[in-house]
Order: sequence, then structure tokens, then C-alpha cells
Amino acid sequence: MAAYDEIADWYEHRFLGTQRGDPLGVSRALTELLGEGAGVCLEIGCGTGVHAALLRELGWTPVGADLSAGMLRHARGRLPVVRADAGRLPVRDNSVPAVVSVLAHTDMPAYPDVLREVARVLEPGGTYVHVGVHPCFCGGFADRSDAEAVVIRPGYADGHWTRESWSDQGLRDKVGAAHWPLPALIDAFLDAGLVLGRFTEGGTPTPVVLAVASTKPPHRPPVPRP
Repeated sequence: MAAYDEIADWYEHRFLGTQRGDPLGVSRALTELLGEGAGVCLEIGCGTGVHAALLRELGWTPVGADLSAGMLRHARGRLPVVRADAGRLPVRDNSVPAVVSVLAHTDMPAYPDVLREVARVLEPGGTYVHVGVHPCFCGGFADRSDAEAVVIRPGYADGHWTRESWSDQGLRDKVGAAHWPLPALIDAFLDAGLVLGRFTEGGTPTPVVLAVASTKPPHRPPVPRP
């Protein structure tokens, strides 16, 4: 994605430098919903690869895929990577035991197609963990400038792409974001043939993150490419 190529150095050296601890519960969500395991864990939309260390701590072998060459330039020191469209992964059918996506689904305008691709590459019984911004409380319709309260304005139900943002210090005013209301997001998992499992939320005063664990049913035939 060209927009990320343009900000890759800023993202690596400045934006990530502002992150302390786990305020959004991203690491907690991965630990709880993915858990310990072995084998390849494919991270789609891996960006600069900052989650690779946690995946290794959990016993997985992380491999990353992203469309931005600029972001992958920083990721290569953290995990093996491939430049690829998440909707058309260079991965065999039924070949990986785990896939994760972390704060990346709003960068994928065709996310329902991405979920079908996830279902294709997962082994039967494999796990997909989606950690994304919360569709109900994050987006161009949400004003989070008051640390004690979030103002939700009209626009949640529209489903749209926008660069509107309450802050000029983050990503969305720079690269934009796609948005799916909660029912559309959950339906996309079901339409891909994934079985929903556990959920968790993170962030305050209202949740910033919604994380979903899902699995590919055993012996399910591969989902054809769109």
C-alpha cells in the first residue's frame, strides 16, 4: 500500500516509540485467544513485524505478509516476510495451523475476501485470531479526544472508507480506514465458513479493540479464490 510506504519510517521510529505497555490489550488478546502452539503462524498485514516476538514467546514460528514494501523493509529483521495482497496469499491450501491479523483489517477494503483467503490457507481445525479496532467505538464517527468519554456521531452504520479522525497524531488521518459495522464484520467470518469462538475487548474508557478467535472446521473443503 503506497500510503504506508510513505510513512513507514515515521511509523517505525516515531509512532511505535509512543507505545508503552499494552494499553489496548493487544498482547493479552493474542495470548488468550491464540495461546501457545507450534508451527507456522502467518500474520497478514504484519506491518513492521512488531508482534513477531510475542508469537515466538507463545511457541509459534511467525511469518509475515504485507502489501507495503516500506513496512516490510523494517519487518525483515524481525521475521520472514513476503510482499503479498492479503486477498491473494502465495500460500498453499490447508497448509498453516494459525493465522493472525493485528489492527490491520481496516487497511483491507475487501476484508470479507481476506477472510475467505484465511479459510483457504488454514489447516482443518486451524485457528484465526482477528485483533482489530472496535467497530462500535472507533472510526471516523468516533471522537476520542476526551480521555474520559467517547462521543459517537452519525456514520457508524454506513460502512465506508474515510480519513476523518479525531487526532492528527495517529495513522488514520494519514492512510485512511475502511469500516464495517459489527453485524457486517461478524457475518463476514460466517460467510467465509469460519466458526466463531471466543471474543475479548481492550482499551478504555470504551473498548478500542475487539478480538475474535475463529477456527476452520475439520475436513472442510478449501474455499475457492474469488
